[in-house]
Amino acid sequence: MSDTPPVILGDVPGSFPYSVLAERHPAIIQQVRDAFPYDPERHRALDALLASCLKGVVEPLPDAAHDRDRWSAWGLGEHTGRSWFAAPWLWSESYFYRRLLDAVGYFAPGPWQGIDPFRPAKLTELDAPETDAELAALDDLEGRPAPEAATALLHGSLWGNRADLGFRLSAAGADAAGPVPALVADDSDALWPLLTGTGILCLIADNAGRELVPDLLLIAHVLHRRLVERAVLYVKPYPYYVSDATAADVLDALRRLRAAPGAAAAYGRRLWDALGEGRLVLRAPPFAAAPLPFTDLPADLRAEFGAAALTVVKGDLNYRRLVGDRRWPPTTPFADLTAHFPGPVAALRTLKSDVICGLDARTEAALDAAEGDRWRTAGSHALIQVRT
Repeated sequence: MSDTPPVILGDVPGSFPYSVLAERHPAIIQQVRDAFPYDPERHRALDALLASCLKGVVEPLPDAAHDRDRWSAWGLGEHTGRSWFAAPWLWSESYFYRRLLDAVGYFAPGPWQGIDPFRPAKLTELDAPETDAELAALDDLEGRPAPEAATALLHGSLWGNRADLGFRLSAAGADAAGPVPALVADDSDALWPLLTGTGILCLIADNAGRELVPDLLLIAHVLHRRLVERAVLYVKPYPYYVSDATAADVLDALRRLRAAPGAAAAYGRRLWDALGEGRLVLRAPPFAAAPLPFTDLPADLRAEFGAAALTVVKGDLNYRRLVGDRRWPPTTPFADLTAHFPGPVAALRTLKSDVICGLDARTEAALDAAEGDRWRTAGSHALIQVRT
């Protein structure tokens, strides 16, 4: 596009990306320090990462890093020696998490190898009483007509840990309440016809815990109703963005479902059996944690998504990668920015960053008038966008 906006950087004080780099990342380092009794070497490494992020420059990976060549292909050489704030925001965020894992010894042989620094927070959320209440709502869902149940589960996946299924079931039009709609775009009528009983559903997951559970419930429904023959769930190959889902998080969520009373346990058993039978497949490709947009999909993923009946892209980060991490005019058509994607694609996303497209002009004007720019980042609005 000739009028393509520049890639978002984190170098503007007062901007949302700047606050992530200057405030959120130091807070995450402190959270990780507090989560485990790390030894002095780990503490020194975390201190060094903090200093580097705030006042230093991007440094290369250790010579022995298993993925040094991969990160070199992902632009590490271009950004080495530059301020973290001067690199594209998406790149800086992704590399921060890669270096954080180095600091806590995640990849190196030793006692901390493979220990997810975010797992305590993930499990606390998964085991919260609110999760019990959300799972209990599934009992009521069992008696509802299939289209109504499908809509409730879709909205549960959309809203993640803000998804009170009981509320969604009882409050018709809840997403449209208020002076401006909570659901700023809704193409769900175009989503369901793509699931015709054959083919594959791909779902690119976002967060673990109480946000992953509704994704799994949606997959269970689609498989149980035979809307597709198989589902493929794409997760991160290592801990990432604090709460992004890994294969271990999927297993934790399935155990949580299977141990719950009522209908939730039945969902858990179906998913467990589907994994064992190959009707549900887990994938954790390296590109899932790449600092790159989906225009740069490798050939294997391009082929998989191109052959799918539908690929569902979950969450804010994946949305940024799908449409491009740029401050598009909000009325830019979603279909234009996803024309590069190799097959039908749906985005389910709560708005937590500046990137947005596919809005009609009246919705944009109403949001700006009511909330200024806050609606872009507060997580109070969401969208379902589909390109067939």
